[in-house]
Amino acid sequence: MFWFLLIALVVVVTAVALAVAGGGDGPGRTAEGGLADAPPDRPVAWLPPDRPLNRSDLEALRLPSALRGYRMEEVDDVLDRLGAELAERDARIAELEASLAGAQAVATGRHDLFEKPGDDAPEEAG
Repeated sequence: MFWFLLIALVVVVTAVALAVAGGGDGPGRTAEGGLADAPPDRPVAWLPPDRPLNRSDLEALRLPSALRGYRMEEVDDVLDRLGAELAERDARIAELEASLAGAQAVATGRHDLFEKPGDDAPEEAG
């Protein structure tokens, strides 16, 4: 009985060793025979790099959490990107409002809209 268990143990250990170290293109293996990279263990905070963000991007955004909250580096990256895009939009809005005011002034013939208040105010004699 002892010899039977010993032979069975050797056969099982050999089969497991061949299965682990054996070649072949199975799932999780590369064409070179090595193991493929493991998928990330946490979701990546993905934002489209090739276009401005929109509301659906922010609604779909899920930041990965760590042991004690969110991963600060990834949250900082997202906030930096959002801050830069908001500043760019604010600058563009200010530019468009200025050009609209100029177009309205030309259309109405009021060139005083281009001057700062108080520039042409008559000085009082004192």
